[in-house]
Amino acid sequence: MGMSPTSRRARVRALTGLSALALAATGFAAAPAAQADQPGSEFAGQSHPYRHGAVPTKEAAAHANAASAAASRTSNLRYGGAVDGIGVTTGAPKVYVVIWGSQWGTQGTDANGYTTMSGDPSGEAVRAQQLYKGLGTNSELWSGVLTQYCEGVAKGATTCGSTAAHVGYPTGGALAGVWVDESAAAPGQATGNQIAAEAVKAAGHFGNTTAASNRNAQYVVLSPTGTHPDGFNTSTGSFCAWHDWNGDTTLSGGAAPSPYGDIAFSNDPYVTDMGSSCGQNYVNSGSAGTLDGVTIVYGHEYAETVTDQNPAGGWTDSTGAENGDKCAWKGTGGTGGAQNVAFSTGSFAMQSTWSNVNSSCQISHAIVP
Repeated sequence: MGMSPTSRRARVRALTGLSALALAATGFAAAPAAQADQPGSEFAGQSHPYRHGAVPTKEAAAHANAASAAASRTSNLRYGGAVDGIGVTTGAPKVYVVIWGSQWGTQGTDANGYTTMSGDPSGEAVRAQQLYKGLGTNSELWSGVLTQYCEGVAKGATTCGSTAAHVGYPTGGALAGVWVDESAAAPGQATGNQIAAEAVKAAGHFGNTTAASNRNAQYVVLSPTGTHPDGFNTSTGSFCAWHDWNGDTTLSGGAAPSPYGDIAFSNDPYVTDMGSSCGQNYVNSGSAGTLDGVTIVYGHEYAETVTDQNPAGGWTDSTGAENGDKCAWKGTGGTGGAQNVAFSTGSFAMQSTWSNVNSSCQISHAIVP
């Protein structure tokens, strides 16, 4: 991309790479009002020191769209050359859910074995577990789009050769563990450093105490309702979630040291606190759509983490946008709009992600290789 690793980290990321396999779009329940595959303009590539792949609120996206209507979102993703030797998640992705803070209330277990919390009015913790457990099941091909990206190719490459190490498919589910950390209250406005430090702490809790055990792992840090991690739901936080890695020196509060190797994590706030601004009822109406934004936003960050694990050593476009950014809030239905995706654990509202093969947003793709 012609930028140093330091300057690349100072941009918001959006990822996607490629391979030459054909599109396979099956196994999804289409939402109404099908729209064109191409988004109108780049709104998610704005510069920010560390909020990589940030999902903008719908209002922020619309404002940026209007301000840059002439900029077509058609550029493919390019490989960033890796950071600390890490570009993408090459093994089967492992997601560790961290339910952070005493504000979540009393812990329980439901009939399906999911961890429940009495201080979770919208049921976001359970929905997150269902989502990650469902990835890679029911022959779903939403995850197939992500497998076209790889590492081990030349920096700036837009395609992957036959011998490159591709993003792994989460066969049988990606959920690897759930931890309720109620040792203290989660900060009212956690810094990026504090969120990263919680992820490092979680790695120790799960026994992932080597770089190898964290190579294909990501830690999803869920903050309780009413909190504002990194300014979420405040005048300075026009985003719904973002991801990064612990060693990013531009994090608010600074990098978080890790004795366990590099730690990929996401800042996943209590999305329903923002209502429709972060996707409530974006795909489904009524109570069926209350948690639409949760799975759209959390899925967005998962997709970007596996394709740009240590930002921006993975896949981003010329503006710094990652694969989820290029397809955020672009409508519903068709091959590129948000819609319901059927996993073995239920049906989930999901957004599409960018496909270099098709140079467009895609809701499904054949698994590569």
